[in-house]
Amino acid sequence: MGPAADTPAMPKSLGDRIRIAARAFASHEGPARRLPAAPGAWRDGSMHPDSMLLVTLDSCRYDSFESVRPPALSAIGPLACAQAPSHFTFGSHCAIFAGFTPGDGARHEPYVNPKFGKIVRVLGGPAKSKGNDVIVLEGETIVDGFNREGFLTAGTGAAGWFDDRRESVRHLVRHFQHYLYAGNCWSLAKQLDFLEQTIAGATGPAFAFINVGETHVPYWYQGAPWERDRNPCVPFSRNNNAAESRRRQHACLSWVDAQIAPLVGAFSRATTIVCGDHGDAWGEDGFWEHGIMHPKVLEVPLLYRIAPHRLEGRASRATS
Repeated sequence: MGPAADTPAMPKSLGDRIRIAARAFASHEGPARRLPAAPGAWRDGSMHPDSMLLVTLDSCRYDSFESVRPPALSAIGPLACAQAPSHFTFGSHCAIFAGFTPGDGARHEPYVNPKFGKIVRVLGGPAKSKGNDVIVLEGETIVDGFNREGFLTAGTGAAGWFDDRRESVRHLVRHFQHYLYAGNCWSLAKQLDFLEQTIAGATGPAFAFINVGETHVPYWYQGAPWERDRNPCVPFSRNNNAAESRRRQHACLSWVDAQIAPLVGAFSRATTIVCGDHGDAWGEDGFWEHGIMHPKVLEVPLLYRIAPHRLEGRASRATS
């Protein structure tokens, strides 16, 4: 007996099937429940202690952070030299949103080594928890998991890989209840205002994410005393300048720290992660910028602070 008349025919070619699956995936709806925005003003320690803040400093090299030691970000916790999960923005954030933050695989301790124990674990992957994880979630990503736990979630990205007008990007950010693509890598003020208008007044737990673009090429911030259009780090260019790249990224990092300090302070009682998503090569072995598997591209800063009650809860689970 043949198929029923109303049964759609199976696409014959693999290419057709892939295209149909991709369209279905890209059209997948966002969070089932969208909490209303909670505008307010940043106050030190104002965010609920169950909340979490994730900050990615796009393209920030470890040695840049180590040299600058920006005070607000450095106060979060000890600085670790970590290996990024990928050499470009999209790949690293896919991993980070699955709980695989940058880490140091040589250190057999949780959190600084996500293989040993994660700050946030998403259940359902092939790896099983060793009981060292702090926050354990069910969902497609940590954003989806926080949604299911009743959190207010808001995120904003600066790099082009966060442009949610592109189909290839949408699945990365679609679970945020409130989301803003900044439009370029020099709009931190717009991003901070967006988060302030969506979560700063939250009385319950919230998850906030911000991808900072000023540390990305061309290493420029609003009001910087150098020309934005003169990029000192261009792949395959013969006119690059490592010293100028370093000077600019250092200056951008210092500027970012001053701007982001109120946001970081508001989460002072909550779990916070700050990391680079990847670094940049500045002429080492003839390489420039990122998107390549070079040690300087994979070497990034990692800092974290875990809310004390979260650690107490983990200890209770381990002894029960």
